[in-house]
Amino acid sequence: MSLLSVLIPAHDEARYIDACLAAVLASEELPTKTTCEVLVLANGCHDDTAARARQWQQTASERGWTLQVVEIQQGGKLNALNVGDGIAKGDLCAYLDADVVLNPEVLSATCTALATTSPRYAGGTPQVTPAQSAVTRAYARLWQQLPFVTATVPGFGFFAMNRAGRRRWQDWPDIISDDMFARLQFTPEERVKLPQTYSWPMVEGFRQLVRVRRRQNAGVTQIEERFPQLLANEDKPQLTFGKLARLALRDPVGFVVYSAVALAVKTPLYSDRDPWARGR
Repeated sequence: MSLLSVLIPAHDEARYIDACLAAVLASEELPTKTTCEVLVLANGCHDDTAARARQWQQTASERGWTLQVVEIQQGGKLNALNVGDGIAKGDLCAYLDADVVLNPEVLSATCTALATTSPRYAGGTPQVTPAQSAVTRAYARLWQQLPFVTATVPGFGFFAMNRAGRRRWQDWPDIISDDMFARLQFTPEERVKLPQTYSWPMVEGFRQLVRVRRRQNAGVTQIEERFPQLLANEDKPQLTFGKLARLALRDPVGFVVYSAVALAVKTPLYSDRDPWARGR
């Protein structure tokens, strides 16, 4: 019997946790002799995230899965992941943000992709959740066509690995970009991009986009400074002038918005004292 552990760190995610868990528990049947445990890691919550998550325990039980809600007094995603990894019993480990909605085929395809004794990493194909803000919609249209999104296994919002892969490091370090850190533990040949999709929300509005983009840049810099050896595994394609020009011609409005955000990131106008702050 094989076990998939789905770890969901959640800090004040009452608005999102129901949709996240409903999607996980509506997943199609996993491969033969594979079951699942879901760990909701409610960290530093001041809302009813944990209580909402517990309401899904019966649904999990009805399909032969388990759902455990772990309340952690200290906030912080990386600490929550360390607590969760200490509890998880799975041969396979999937890491899912609480505001992400998986399509039904994702977990089954993930299990199949990771069914090897060699280290392996897998991620689905992200689709940006339709935004309310016209600015975010324009930004997302262009962003989804960038080489990093289309040609690699980006891992934001959802990624998974087998135990052979997870043993490549011990505790999660206290960093911004946990998804980049995990992805770069694997060579490009060890990473599998699944065609199955999941919905990933993008923050609303220009100011929030700038904040998040600045935070992402800080996360990249942090990896470069603290774990430079991992950069040998980077396969992010360069955004060439020709590619950029084609994107601009195809979607001039998206190009203008994307460029404006990129420029604003370099100015102090939208500076944020807390680089860890989420955009929502």
